[in-house]
Amino acid sequence: MNEETPLKYQTAASRFRSFAELHNIAGCALILFAAVLASGPRFLRGVSCGHDFNFHLLSWMEVQTSWSQGVLYPHWAQSPNWGAGEARFLFYPPISWITGAILGYATNWQIVPAVFTFLCLTATGFATRALAREFLPDNASTLAGMLATATPYTLFTGYERTAFSELAAAALIPLLLLFALRRNITPANLIPANRESGVTNRKSRVLDGSADGSTAPLALVLAVTWLTNAPAGVMASYLLAFVALAAAILHRSWWPVLRALFAVLIGLPLAAFYLIPAAYEQRWVAIQQVLDIGMRVRDSWLFAHHSSPDLLFHDQVLHSASIIVVLTVVLAVIGFGIAYRRGKLPQNRRSIWIPLALLIPVVFLLQFPISSYLWNLPRLQFLQFPWRWLMALDAPLAIFLAAMLPLSTRRARALSLLAVTATVLLFTAGATHFFFQPCDDEDQVQSQVDVFHAGTGVEGTDEYAALGSDNSLVAAGLPQACLVSDPTRDLGVGDKDTDPVWYPEQGSCDDVYTASLWQNEHKQFQINSDHEGFVVLRLRRYPAWQITVNGKQPELSSIHPREDGLIAVPVTAGPSSIDVQWSTTPDVRLGRWVSLCALLLLIALWITERRTRAVRLSLL
Repeated sequence: MNEETPLKYQTAASRFRSFAELHNIAGCALILFAAVLASGPRFLRGVSCGHDFNFHLLSWMEVQTSWSQGVLYPHWAQSPNWGAGEARFLFYPPISWITGAILGYATNWQIVPAVFTFLCLTATGFATRALAREFLPDNASTLAGMLATATPYTLFTGYERTAFSELAAAALIPLLLLFALRRNITPANLIPANRESGVTNRKSRVLDGSADGSTAPLALVLAVTWLTNAPAGVMASYLLAFVALAAAILHRSWWPVLRALFAVLIGLPLAAFYLIPAAYEQRWVAIQQVLDIGMRVRDSWLFAHHSSPDLLFHDQVLHSASIIVVLTVVLAVIGFGIAYRRGKLPQNRRSIWIPLALLIPVVFLLQFPISSYLWNLPRLQFLQFPWRWLMALDAPLAIFLAAMLPLSTRRARALSLLAVTATVLLFTAGATHFFFQPCDDEDQVQSQVDVFHAGTGVEGTDEYAALGSDNSLVAAGLPQACLVSDPTRDLGVGDKDTDPVWYPEQGSCDDVYTASLWQNEHKQFQINSDHEGFVVLRLRRYPAWQITVNGKQPELSSIHPREDGLIAVPVTAGPSSIDVQWSTTPDVRLGRWVSLCALLLLIALWITERRTRAVRLSLL
């Protein structure tokens, strides 16, 4: 009898583990199924040419070109400004353009956007499910993950805006909330409780809570968010501060704040290889263009309307976003109210779901002018649109809607699954109808690929223009190098309503030259000039360019700044060898060293947390 009992218990435990594994596989399959439904129109109807589609597609192709030239971490995109380029990759976070470029190798450019969308929606579903499992049953958590793949704002981002980096960052927000709020159980009997050790006990509890296995992943998630989308990084930092403070009040302990502080002190330096150059080198470009009219927070309050015809399109997008704000808030309130009334939100996990519920009124408040004083906090203005905060509300929306559904019987679970599937289909159908953007002929993927390989270039991004230059003055069709006597000579013909265009018959160039080497971050010219003058390169100026003429660097005073931002290199009569190569500036080197040190700290923290948790568990 005594010999058979352990075997019976072992068999029961084995069966339970097998059932749990099958249940987990089924849950993952359902989330994949929901992601397929939500991204299906992109596979069936083709590309949705939303607001940012051209920008991302060009970035992916530029990265592939840089990789083929041996540049593993690109800085310069050559196609913008009609082939004169811009320092795009210094300021735009790397994860989305690296991912898109990799997908471009793996599949056809025609379906890369759809695959990218599917991967983001799937990751969002899994991350939301992981957060929900902290206080909901597995069935409800799976339904929350399914709903998260097709929330109205997610589909608005994927179809109307095609903001791929923001779509990817949305998958990280539930993980940020998870690691910020989760507390691995520490039995009270592990810490002696007596008056003499009271202060020590409180300190031990704070330290145990702040380094219980969640701090290292929280720091990593914060870093990856910054490396995916800059506005999302700003949002994630403030979101972390808010939920940490809320959790500290609920726990009556400082460990959530201390955990968040550790995560910030390691997570931000971990992303320093991007953040430091992006922050320091903003002084070299017209970065304030991102806050132009229509891109400011005060231009996008809920259902705002402007009389200027220049803001007509802005107001149309704002109207759609405002409807989504109201719909999201109303549904989240309904879901939370019903779930709370039915007792679906466990009181022993209130420190997790209460901060999620508090996000509903906070995000709604941020849509109104009354919140203007909050938007004056550092860097918040760079979110541009108040409705971007819906990214933080998508996970609570999905979780509270799933929590209110009946799951007590097999029939109830089946009906709830059908209801969630129908909701995913309904939201996807609505997004396809209202948000899907058909492509014009010139915006078709193949057309953009052809233009890219033709080397004629595209328009530049205003905020990446060299300081003191104007993108609209860069002429299309320029040769790679143009010899002139006057370094300020206009090289194109146009008027105030049309972009300038260069053609040989203008006679604006005394001579033209073709580069012997023309790579994104390295150019070489062998020229023979019949008179001294200036060689205007089809290349925008930027301090990171290292220029030599016949092996010597020209005096900075001899390089005349042009209003179009092109580089004018002084040359003497006769043969000259011009070399222009991207250099590593001190801020870039500093960022790399800071990130390396932070990586070592992250590894040390991860090891420490694992060992500490193992010791605590061994005392159970």
